[in-house]
Amino acid sequence: MDRREALTLIAELERDAARIARVFGLRYRVIEPERPQVRRRLGVCYRDGTIRIRLFHATTRKALKYSSLVDTLCHELAHLRHFNHGRRFQAFYRTLLEHARLEGIYRPGADAPPRAEPMRPRAPELAPRTPARTSAAVAAARPAPQQLALF
Repeated sequence: MDRREALTLIAELERDAARIARVFGLRYRVIEPERPQVRRRLGVCYRDGTIRIRLFHATTRKALKYSSLVDTLCHELAHLRHFNHGRRFQAFYRTLLEHARLEGIYRPGADAPPRAEPMRPRAPELAPRTPARTSAAVAAARPAPQQLALF
């Protein structure tokens, strides 16, 4: 992969990252290609909002599929909200990846970045709020106490 191809890929990732980040209110500083000598990770997100993504396979040096790059991008974008790998991070990462899939950005099995813009932007789905329950409603929903026979 030459420098021009790498810059084109980064520009595509920047465009897709901006689309995803806008919907979820995420802010990053820059997306850069990972340094060629880095072999142990696919991407990294720094606290200042810098995201680096490896563009090629560590041993074969072949370009990674765009879907793999988007997967890594969503992983690193999730770190902007949860700077760990806990349950909330995992759930948010899956939400970002699913949103990217619905928008045609993440297309497993495809080699090229998407060319068409989505029909309409999708907002993340929120869980419906349940109304506050009164203490009488809570007490009524509680099962009646049962006696324990000792003999």
